Amino acid sequence: MSTTSANTQTSVSATGSTARSVADASRLVAYALRPKQRPARDETYADLVGRFRHDDAFAELVKAICFGMGLIVLDVDNRHGIVVASTGDSVFAVKMTDYAKRTGGEGKAHERVLHALAHLGTATLAYPRPADLANPAYVGRVTVNGVEAFVREATRRLAEVATESNDQHDPPADAPDLEAAWRVYSRRASTPSSGDGRRVASSTIGMVGKALSFLADQGMLTRRSDDDGGTYLTTSRYRVQVLEAGSRMFAELISLGVTEVTDGNGTLAPIEWTEKDVNQL
Repeated sequence: MSTTSANTQTSVSATGSTARSVADASRLVAYALRPKQRPARDETYADLVGRFRHDDAFAELVKAICFGMGLIVLDVDNRHGIVVASTGDSVFAVKMTDYAKRTGGEGKAHERVLHALAHLGTATLAYPRPADLANPAYVGRVTVNGVEAFVREATRRLAEVATESNDQHDPPADAPDLEAAWRVYSRRASTPSSGDGRRVASSTIGMVGKALSFLADQGMLTRRSDDDGGTYLTTSRYRVQVLEAGSRMFAELISLGVTEVTDGNGTLAPIEWTEKDVNQL
């Protein structure tokens, strides 16, 4: 075989190998967009996760493809697979306005704030102590009633702060959606008002129920029962996401001055987060 022929075959082989790597990397990114899929249930997925963890060149290729799609790789693990977060301009980003509409609202400013409080309450109930979030084996438990009780307590604190600062004036006429979050929440019924007992999306219980259902759809929670309005357990995927957003979420928690959470049945648990813990995230 001539040198030219050998070089041609080598080039073709290298090109084929590169194409296969790109295809495999793209396949792994596709799994990232299927959050309920787990490597333990899919041999191909498990193989790709193993390759990412042990092949640096392949890992960089996956990250490059994600970057081009407006995605950031947060973690890749045998338990939850590949976990990504979207950048603000990504087509895969779920903006709070869109999220509020998907969960039965209109996406207005005060609704976005209330939905954000619901997610803050969920993370707080799931990981009330820094040690819980730091432990990969820890499984948190949250309930619809418990999260609603937390949010109501948080809004009570916001109301107290507003009263102390004499912030009782009406919102500007040209910006009615900027009404104080605590005032909006306090005006909403916590329980359904429909005659057949169904949840009303605009009630606070309905809003929290939608939030937890959304997280379950994203593979971050698993529903275990209908107790307490709906009982869910956290997944390792949710832990990764809370770790990513924790510095913002728990800083907000500290600013509210809430020191205890309830499971919705009157049982209180202390919140142990401090500014030092938040700064270490």
